[in-house]
Formats: sequence, structure tokens, C-alpha cells
Amino acid sequence: MAESATLAVGAKVVAAKAKGHDVVAFAMGEPDFDTPANIKQAAITALEKGMTKYAPTAGEKSAREAIAAKLTRENGVPTAFDQVTITAGAKHAIYMALQAIVEPGRGDEVLLPSPAWVSYKPLIELAGAKCIEIAGAVENGFRITPSQLAASINAKTVGIVWNSPSNPCGIAYPAVEVRALCDELSKHEKIVVISDEIYEKLIYPEIAPGLTHFSPGSFDALRHRTITVNGLSKSYAMTGWRVGYLAAPLAMAKELIKLQGQMTNSIPSFFYPAIVEALTNSADSVETMRARFATRAVLMHEALATVADIRSVAPNAAFYAFPDVSAHFGKTSPQATKITSAQSFADALLEEAHVAVVPGEDFGECARGNIRLSFACTEANITNGVERLRTWVASLR
Repeated sequence: MAESATLAVGAKVVAAKAKGHDVVAFAMGEPDFDTPANIKQAAITALEKGMTKYAPTAGEKSAREAIAAKLTRENGVPTAFDQVTITAGAKHAIYMALQAIVEPGRGDEVLLPSPAWVSYKPLIELAGAKCIEIAGAVENGFRITPSQLAASINAKTVGIVWNSPSNPCGIAYPAVEVRALCDELSKHEKIVVISDEIYEKLIYPEIAPGLTHFSPGSFDALRHRTITVNGLSKSYAMTGWRVGYLAAPLAMAKELIKLQGQMTNSIPSFFYPAIVEALTNSADSVETMRARFATRAVLMHEALATVADIRSVAPNAAFYAFPDVSAHFGKTSPQATKITSAQSFADALLEEAHVAVVPGEDFGECARGNIRLSFACTEANITNGVERLRTWVASLR
């Protein structure tokens, strides 16, 4: 296995800063906001009260009930607490879901709309399945179509990993398009839908009027075979807490909880009151952060439009822009680096202009000409960093 491309770039940024370079980092998908004070206080209070012992594998009942209520109320996914397990981040939940649905050695295939987050493909392969990428065209805002989905399904298909809003594309599918894709999936009874909805609250109708989130688990024909994955990392600025969760049909949930009991058991017990606080009393904080991200999305897209010979889809969700820089392949940088790929473009940009971006190769075959920029950073960082990018690109020959 290769290491995560995003984490690899993060390590390069640390190394460059250690050398004294002033690096503008667009690499990590991590909000620059602090965790809201009321959420932190809930954990502090629980810790002070001695909530430091083992918890049930799936988590304290109160936190599971809060998650179930949230999914039922907000997502239209009818959920009881015993269908929920709380995991060590959403990545852990996706890992377990894939381990549960894939039978190694059987020739299973799992579909992956791409460009897609760098960890999905390795997680699919670790489970023992072949990853079948379905490429979303930049002309269609990186979104796949029902006809593409239908053409990718065969007798070996056991699952699909779905992610909207999307990392790395920074787009959310309109609800009508998700329903159309769900219609197609409903024709194939053995396909399990793993829906990663970690960015669900970071949608910007200010940019795409009428845009809303739609959960595949709310689709009647798929409810009995959808595993909904989410967490508190992105919307609540809680990345370091490592709080994820999944909800599944009860028979699936029981098996997933058994698997978790042989892996990590529970997350720290004093986090559970913080989960309840986040889901029941933090909507204002989430909205404040969402509105700032929407402003940054516009700023990032307008700034990228000033960079010569790149193509970019306007981000309307999450906190990423994913421009195509392939028009610059074949050129040479000021320090004589030959630009032949997104990787060499990103490496030279960091070395020469001290701007960190994530190259597109690990986001899918269709993303080899792209780079990912996170705007989970200050407006000044966006303006400064893209200006450095613009100047450096103009110097390529």
C-alpha cells in the first residue's frame, strides 16, 4: 500500500516549515476553527466527573440515541439506537462496512464514483474487492450519471461507496440526481450502499440555489441495504476527536458491532456527552462555520479564475477546489523542474513557491491532471496562496 497522499503532503509541509520556509498550505482537509466551547465543556465536565471507564463497544446509549434521532429527523433515515455504532472516525466506519460486505477471493467488485477521496480505493482493496471507478466528467461538475452507473454494474458488484458532498471535488449532487442514481441501484438487490455523508452540513445554496442534501438511506427501496456513515470531524471542527459513526439495518449493525469489538472497542467514554451536546445544542456554531466556508468557496473560485490555463468547477459544498492543471504538463519551472504530472506540479510548487496542494493521482484515474486545494483556512491564506500559484504558473516555460 502507498501512504495517504493527503497525509504525505502534510508531512512535506511540516518539513518545509522546519527549514524556515513560509508555506501557504492548502493540503489538509481540516477546519481552521476551534471546536465550539460548549462541546469541549461537555467532555471536560464528563472527565471531571470520572467518566473514564470502558464504555460499551457501540457507545453509550444516550449518544447512540442522539445520533439515531438526528438521522431520523434531519436525514429521513428512520433509525433506532441499536442500529448505530460510534467509531474511531468515519474512516473506521467505512473500513468496517467494507470488511463486512466483501468476501475475499470471490471476485467481488465495489463501485466508486470518482474523483474520490484517496482512502476509498485502498480500503476497498484491503477488504478483498476490486475497485471499479466511475469517472465524473469535469463538464458535468464531476458528477456521474445513471447511465454510467448502470454500465458499471455486473454480477460481481456487491457495493458502492457513495460520497456527496464530495472530497476532493467540493461539489454536492442535487437531490434529484441522487434519487435518479438510487432508482438505478434499487434494480440490483445485492448491492449495498455505503454512503459517506461527513460533509453533509457544508452545502452552499448561496452558490447553487436550492441545493440540499439527500441521504440514500432515506430512499425506501434502498433503506434495508444502506450503511450511512458520518461523524463530527468536519461540520463541528472536531477532527482530532476522531468521532465517527455508522447506522445500518439492524442485522447488519449487529455484525458490524461484533467486528468493532474485535478491533477498537469504544472511543473514549468522556466523549459521549460531547456527542450529545454537538448534535442537540450546536446548530448556531455549525451555521457560523458553514457561512464562512461559503464565503471562502467564492473567494477561492474567483482567485483560481485568474490563474492561466486551468479549468475549475465552482465548489458548492465541503471545502475543496479541484482544478485541472494538465495544460501545464510538458513545461519547465524556474528551477528547471520538468512538469509531467500533477505530482511533479505539486512538488515543484511547494519547493519553489512554498504553496502546498495535493496532487490528483490518488483521487482516481480521471483525476491525474488535477490538484486539490482546501479552503479550510483564512481568507488571507487563500488570497496569498493563489497569488503565489498564479505568479509561479506564469513563470512556467
